[in-house]
Amino acid sequence: MTAALAEARAAASRSEVPIGAVLVHGGDIIAKDGNRTRELNDPTAHAEMLVLRAAAAALGQERLTGADLYVTLEPCPMCAGAISHARIRRLYFGAEDPKGGGVVHGARVFAHPTCHHRPELYPGIGERSSAAMLKEFFVARRVQPSR
Repeated sequence: MTAALAEARAAASRSEVPIGAVLVHGGDIIAKDGNRTRELNDPTAHAEMLVLRAAAAALGQERLTGADLYVTLEPCPMCAGAISHARIRRLYFGAEDPKGGGVVHGARVFAHPTCHHRPELYPGIGERSSAAMLKEFFVARRVQPSR
């Protein structure tokens, strides 16, 4: 999770929402990145999606069986669907996302009977650091009312 938090900090430095992801396979980091939706003008350029794409390319396969994904925030429904399709073994995530999450909140993608694959879930890993980074990011961007 330390590497994912570093990717989230890098995303924040690019004025992206500070979310980072790291994919580990066979004990090695195969891919890591942070959000790049603004930089790439791509609404699907979430950290998880970028990492899944990079890892699949690096390993030369669309299924990432045996891989573990570390993310600083609960994945959204889009990313949860991609995680399922990639056959990720374990999903570790930091802060929960009651507003936009798709794993333990909202759509709860892995709970649906039509979900083809359910990774083992490990929520709350690095939660305090992940949540603090997100809160600081949005507080700094909130428009202060004029007096």
